[in-house]
This record gives sequence, C-alpha cells and structure tokens, in this order.
Amino acid sequence: MPRADFYLIAKPRFSEQPLLLVCELARKAFAAQQSTLILTRDFPQAEELDELLWSFDEDTYIPHQLAGDDDDENTAVLIVPPGVDIPARPLTINLREQCPQSYGERVLEVVAANPTEREGSRVRWREYQRLGFEVNKFDM
Repeated sequence: MPRADFYLIAKPRFSEQPLLLVCELARKAFAAQQSTLILTRDFPQAEELDELLWSFDEDTYIPHQLAGDDDDENTAVLIVPPGVDIPARPLTINLREQCPQSYGERVLEVVAANPTEREGSRVRWREYQRLGFEVNKFDM
C-alpha cells in the first residue's frame, strides 16, 4: 500500500524557510539510498531549492539537479518543476497544490504554517485516502 506522510511545519527554523525541511528530507532519503523526486510549484522554487541543496549543510553533498537532462536517471535527487515529465521514483516530495499524477511507494507532503497551505493539505489528505494510501501526519 502506498503511503503519504504530511510534515506540518511548526518549528521557527522551518517556518521561516520551509525549503530547509525539504533539504533535510532529501538528505535522509539520499542516506537511505532512496531515489527521490521533488515536485516544485514553479521554476523559481526549483531554482531556489537547487541552490539551497548546495549550501544548507557544508558537510553533506546530495547529488541533485533540475530535471530535464540526459543524466536524470542517474541522479539521486531530481528537482522537477511543472511541465517536465519524469518517471515515478520510490519517493516523491510534493510541494505542489495537487497530488502527484504518478508516484512510487511513498509521498512526502511539506506543509507551511499558514492557513492557505493547511487548507490545501486537507484536500490532498482526503484525496490520498480516496486513492487507498496509508496517511500519516508529523509536526515539524
């Protein structure tokens, strides 16, 4: 059964910069050798995340790139802006306002600490349940 985990941001460190939590999740996925897609809301967010993955931790290197290159299938973490079609991977980190069209074994939803984001996450939660996912919530 596929699984969807919702990470609700509460800590000041993440509420000020929600993409830091995405970097932490990508680091854990890479350490566990899980091939990962990060679905961004738009291209500027994809570029911001790309830069942040290079700089958020000086002691950690996470092989990543923006999707759309010949080397996509060999890259551990792919950052995918809308409009780029990529095959599903075991782990998807979803930053978009809708559920992913294709997914692997697990989807991580990162939800910022504002009412609009929370309302959208409730809609996605119900959609995952409808699709037969095991759904969990974690306060971060």
